[in-house]
Amino acid sequence: MSPLFETIKVEKRKLQHLPFHSARMNRARKALFGIDEKIDLNQIIQIPEQLSNDIYKCRVTYDREISKIEFEKHIPRVVETLKIITSSDIDYPHKYLNRQHLKELYERRENCDDVLIIKDGFVTDTSFSNIIFWDGEQWITPATPLLKGTTRERLIQTGRISARKISNDDLKAFTKARIINALTDFEDKQDVKLVF
Repeated sequence: MSPLFETIKVEKRKLQHLPFHSARMNRARKALFGIDEKIDLNQIIQIPEQLSNDIYKCRVTYDREISKIEFEKHIPRVVETLKIITSSDIDYPHKYLNRQHLKELYERRENCDDVLIIKDGFVTDTSFSNIIFWDGEQWITPATPLLKGTTRERLIQTGRISARKISNDDLKAFTKARIINALTDFEDKQDVKLVF
């Protein structure tokens, strides 16, 4: 089985939204390995002295236990267009290090920046993030994501977005779309265009 990982935003030398990452990691350890003992990332991760106040990503690699913690300066990924593609056999319920199937789908983006994956007629995710849509009144995220992202979970819990099933046919009704993940938050306001 492939190892798993968490990518955590570090801003001004502070780890962001750590409880959501710890919770997802512990859910995966319980589901995949039957481990009940919880790991608190706040007790494990130490910020290196040489890190500046810039934005970094902290990658925690694990399976039953944590095997590696790395820090890398964050270079924002510009995503302005998403090619809508269909895949009936994609499955990514946990944040595995092996992302080969997602990479293969990403290669189908043609002249777009990334892909938006439709599975069984319903919208899921891009190759690396969840997505939200503006319906004129509120922000909606698909209830059928490939991976339940930590930012998605936080925004649902705080009532800033809501989840519902979104079919391929529903997409043209939305006026805006944005990607969200641990390093690209709601406030970043990076709207994307869907290419059918």
